Amino acid sequence: MPAEPPREGDTYTHERTFTPEDVRRFGEISGDTQSIHTDPDEEGRLIVQGLLTATIPTKVGGEQEFIARTMEYDFRRPVYTGETITCEWTTETVTEREDRYEASGSAVCRNEEGTVVMSGYFEGIVRK
Repeated sequence: MPAEPPREGDTYTHERTFTPEDVRRFGEISGDTQSIHTDPDEEGRLIVQGLLTATIPTKVGGEQEFIARTMEYDFRRPVYTGETITCEWTTETVTEREDRYEASGSAVCRNEEGTVVMSGYFEGIVRK
């Protein structure tokens, strides 16, 4: 368990800039190798797979030892290689049980211009 149990209102931030190599490797693992992920646009960028973008809040959840039961994502605009994406995770509810904390939260990911590129909602547990 993390040093502190989860609390309602906790917020965490993580940012990441995806590279063409990240997109290539994720495509090999996931099988999502459609041309938008393999053929650069006129600016030399690739579109990052949606589920690769979703690894940003997953990183925050992993640091909090959050075990997700439900994850819902809303992909609002493409993410391109070279863009820095910042994710803010907010813990919304926490219910303490004998052996765990049941928690829910949301995440909002924005590009460098502050535009929301993805949002998500999560439910799961943190073991005691």
